Amino acid sequence: MRLFRYFLLILVLLLSATCFGKNAITFEDFFSVNRLGSPVVSPDGKHIAFTVKKANILKNSYSTQIWMMNRDGTDIEQFTSHASSSTNPVFSPDSQYLYFLSNRSGQTQIWMKSLSDGEVKQVTDIYGDLGGFIVSPQNNYFVVIRKVPPDCTTEDCIDRSGEATKNSAVKARVIDHLMYRHWNEWLEGNYSHLFLISTDGKKIKDITPGTFHTPTIALGSSHDYCFSPDGKEIAYVTNKDINSATGTNNDIFIQKLNGGEPEKISISLGNDNSPHYSPDGKYIAYSSMKRAGFEADRQRLMVFNRSTRKTIELTAGFTLSVIDLRWAPGSNEIYFTTEERGNISIYNVSLSSKTITPVLKGHDVKGIQFLDENKLVFLEQSTRMPYEIYTYQIENSHIGPLTHFNDKILAKFDLPPYEEFWFIGSQGDSVQGFIMKPPNCEEGKKYPAIHMIHGGPQGMWSNEWHFRWNYQMFAAPGYAVYYINFHGSRGYGQKFTDSISQHWGDLPYEDLVIGTEYVLKNYDYVDAERLGAAGASYGGFMVNWIAGHKNPYKCLVSHDGSYDQKSMWGETEELWFPEWEMGGLPWEKGTTYDKWSPSRLASNFKTPMLVIHGEHDYRLAYTQSLQLFTALQRQGVPSRLLFFPDEDHFVRKPLNAQLWWKTVYGWFEKYLEN
Repeated sequence: MRLFRYFLLILVLLLSATCFGKNAITFEDFFSVNRLGSPVVSPDGKHIAFTVKKANILKNSYSTQIWMMNRDGTDIEQFTSHASSSTNPVFSPDSQYLYFLSNRSGQTQIWMKSLSDGEVKQVTDIYGDLGGFIVSPQNNYFVVIRKVPPDCTTEDCIDRSGEATKNSAVKARVIDHLMYRHWNEWLEGNYSHLFLISTDGKKIKDITPGTFHTPTIALGSSHDYCFSPDGKEIAYVTNKDINSATGTNNDIFIQKLNGGEPEKISISLGNDNSPHYSPDGKYIAYSSMKRAGFEADRQRLMVFNRSTRKTIELTAGFTLSVIDLRWAPGSNEIYFTTEERGNISIYNVSLSSKTITPVLKGHDVKGIQFLDENKLVFLEQSTRMPYEIYTYQIENSHIGPLTHFNDKILAKFDLPPYEEFWFIGSQGDSVQGFIMKPPNCEEGKKYPAIHMIHGGPQGMWSNEWHFRWNYQMFAAPGYAVYYINFHGSRGYGQKFTDSISQHWGDLPYEDLVIGTEYVLKNYDYVDAERLGAAGASYGGFMVNWIAGHKNPYKCLVSHDGSYDQKSMWGETEELWFPEWEMGGLPWEKGTTYDKWSPSRLASNFKTPMLVIHGEHDYRLAYTQSLQLFTALQRQGVPSRLLFFPDEDHFVRKPLNAQLWWKTVYGWFEKYLEN
């Protein structure tokens, strides 16, 4: 009996340790997680290549290598191992080689490695870093992306111009037009062009010359240039408007490789991108926005008939946006992903009947590919799991993982699941929110809570593992976390998405206020006296807006948020964004720049605020946060500025990210745990 009781006690202790004794995730653990890239299927369907990116905190760097496995997930192994990263895996058409990008020679060029004997060769050797590439179905040409001076028509000119700029003692810039910088870089008068290069490296030709970017540098997709199945033409995305800073009119062009003028096949005044030839070569499918100047319009699925030159929409009446699309092997259907109620679903649509059918819902997937006509392969993530590669059997709806890179890393941590909730928000609409308990949550105990506010503004909190705004990391110190897809969020129909434009501070703000009241009323483990809020980009604006109103938060965190809308307009690069969202130019009547400027409410600031910004953020210039911090300090509001001179809109470097989390944790601890 004693022995039985002894074993029973051991069993209870083991179960307790398993269920309640797991640790909360730490920054070091969080940054040890493997970051998988989208699967690439070999043309013969036998192999899958993908990238794995790993962080090295001590070296403040990342390394990306290519891995390979059989189609069923067996024989998984690291395929590249050079000290330099290897990215952009592309199989040769005969599936015998893998092409990839690497800077192991000092510049980012195309390399190749044999799948049979492992021999590695450098393929291209041209001036500058290549930004991406594809190979023709006949394996005779590459199309590569290069940034070049628009007036250089020879390789010698490109070489001399690049060296002269690099070695010049004068670093001043002379600028004559807008879009002189974008996102996180100065463009230096160069333009992205597509170059045709023979696979032996001997023939080089700029096939998109001119003073425009190809592929476009803004509002593009992950698939903005491609070969036709017969290898005789390419389709690509570019914006030939005189001023690309003020318009979203990206278009699809096709270019015969034997010469002639490019032909524009898209017909919308809005953003067109992501061209895909059907396997039989009869059609080109692409994504299209109807309205000019609006970056968050519904993305429609269009199909261009190469024989009749006619275009039809396959998703008429569908209220969600097409994100990523793939032709079925038989060229009779198109599969696509779409944001839907906090998930990213897969649908398909018939080319003949235009019938749209859900394929996989309730998951968060990207990078869909066909392994064969009945099986998909893609990345899937969740709030408790970073991306892993999964397959989905279309016939029997079976889904299962092929990779398990992070299972052992994360198994030792208590990663709470999320719970969704719905409430009646602004305008009487149903609004979706999500809440997560802190790790090792004890029944009957109250916990401080953090309200996370998403950016975009047309963004969406989803069932994701985010490598910056990670739910588990916010919850780890012992906080409940809740987040709301307010008016303007994607995934609830285009009308809901449209509602935020010129309404930045009312409809979404009302949702957040009502949603917070709902959380406090319905989740008794949330301590109403210990609430904090944090947001980035538009979320940073909303934190700044909240600060100007009476609010329930003990402290706030504003990352890269707009503070003064008029000055933000003059500092940003994609001017179409504020001009659409605020209703015109700042000096025009009826616009909402002043109405939705937190700077107008600065005299109301009382809530302690941590302000964060990166110097190389050209979307939302760091001076927005300097103005905000000055207003807080001038009025004696407890505040702190965390400024990164080597970051942009995001905090990417491992040691910077470590400081970010340490500072954010310290701020919340100071105001929420006393």
